[in-house]
Amino acid sequence: MALLSGLLFGIGLVVSGMTDPQRVVGFLDVTGDWDPTLMAVLGGAVLTTFVGFRLLRRLGRPWLSATFEWPTRRDLDRPLVIGASLFGLGWGLSGYCPGPALLALNTGDLSVWGLVIMMAVGWWAAQRWSWQR
Repeated sequence: MALLSGLLFGIGLVVSGMTDPQRVVGFLDVTGDWDPTLMAVLGGAVLTTFVGFRLLRRLGRPWLSATFEWPTRRDLDRPLVIGASLFGLGWGLSGYCPGPALLALNTGDLSVWGLVIMMAVGWWAAQRWSWQR
């Protein structure tokens, strides 16, 4: 199921053009040549998730598990806000979020490789930091 989900996600990124960092940069350029494509993709994702969750709640139980595991936390804590800010900063500066960055590794662009390496260092540091809390 995870493989299928990842495949659908990757295909969606490619079909929507979200593997092109200029789309993200164009979305952030609100005073210049603004590109609303990212907003349409995010809106489609929110709509799909909204409808999907409503349909899943009507199922008695999931197909591949005994029970659904719904998120229960609703609080905003400091690590969440800091992590989200760092994620947004990296995405805005590079034009890549993690999925498209991994897909772009095949371009041979050294800056993408540098981004992915530093992203992995960030994941490692976050994991290490969370163990110390």
